[in-house]
Amino acid sequence: MYKYLTYLLILIISMNGYTDFKNLGPDDVLTTPLPLPYDEKVVDSLQLDEFIDLSISKGKQPVVIFGGNWCPDCRILDGTLKMPSIESFMSEHFEIMHIDVGRYDKNMELMDYFGVAREKGVPRVIVFDKEMNILNSSSTKEWTTVRDRKMQDVFDYFQELVK
Repeated sequence: MYKYLTYLLILIISMNGYTDFKNLGPDDVLTTPLPLPYDEKVVDSLQLDEFIDLSISKGKQPVVIFGGNWCPDCRILDGTLKMPSIESFMSEHFEIMHIDVGRYDKNMELMDYFGVAREKGVPRVIVFDKEMNILNSSSTKEWTTVRDRKMQDVFDYFQELVK
């Protein structure tokens, strides 16, 4: 009986894509000072399209993260993405573009461009597959309270979105 359940579990996991889930190791700690990933630049839709096209041409999934350096959750998310295990995984599967929203007065129209509700609350994460489809349109606000989450949750989230 257990043998069949094991086969069923393997089949279900393999149908969902990525199957080699990893856990954080002892070297994966959030270091300070936290990164300042946002450059205060205005980005237009052409630059965004070029980023997406270039990422896909490299065989990677594009990730766009809206936020600001004033936001502790944005900085914590970026610090988490720089943990050795996560950074290695992310660089293998994804390309990341950070887009500065200022004080919700800059680059906000780019959320409209993707059909994502223009709401306060960052970071806002948009993950694409290699056909330019948004994979997480219902959970772009998932990490606005990353400070209250386990870092493994962040890792698991991105592992689940590998296509």
